[in-house]
Amino acid sequence: MKILKENAGPLTNFEVLDFLRSRGAAKDPTRVLASVAPSEFKVYDYLEHTAASSQTKESITEFAAQCKPYKLTKSEIINIVNIRPSSSVEIYPLIENLEARLEESVEELVELVLQVFPSSEEQSKSDE
Repeated sequence: MKILKENAGPLTNFEVLDFLRSRGAAKDPTRVLASVAPSEFKVYDYLEHTAASSQTKESITEFAAQCKPYKLTKSEIINIVNIRPSSSVEIYPLIENLEARLEESVEELVELVLQVFPSSEEQSKSDE
């Protein structure tokens, strides 16, 4: 793998998880054969139990596009994608001056998050 642009910007947890999978972290249960450092396996194990494990590139792109009316910064969108807040209480610390900027749209944004990034419990129910 070749680095095309160094420090291109912050990554979502999904992008980090996808990168670790591409290096073989998911394919080596013995953790000996893959060219992944032990610390990277720990990051992989952690991310497998977060919202990142059920996200896709398409869902993240869709969410970013649907967030345009809210005028969120890139870092705010990344924080929302990484944390996947499921209530307005969880979204307040992620967006600066939330009440002044979004006023009544806070619940709409939470609904958008729940719609685009369903919880792993909801996904397993819909798969059955």
